[in-house]
Amino acid sequence: MKQQRWFQLLGLANRARKIISGEELVIKEVKANKAKLVLLANDASSNTAKKIEDKTTYYGVPLRRVPDRYMLGQAIGKEARVVVAVVDEGFAKKLEMLLDEKTWG
Repeated sequence: MKQQRWFQLLGLANRARKIISGEELVIKEVKANKAKLVLLANDASSNTAKKIEDKTTYYGVPLRRVPDRYMLGQAIGKEARVVVAVVDEGFAKKLEMLLDEKTWG
């Protein structure tokens, strides 16, 4: 049940237009200090994962992992997505809290 909470909150953030998806767009938001939280799918390629991890570490943006690209895409009503940036502080803090509870494998 707790897993659904972050999923639903991410969908709400999407409807509020507070997320950016896609590797290049997310990196652009991180560099511009607009990204407050980055969500990365566990099944991302090693190159993509390294690039996102390096950028978020360098720019001091929190990074959280989610189970897979299909779940991340489904949460925002799109096809599979590997990486998503949350650009709203309130949504980011709540998502971070919910994802830190880690209720999946």
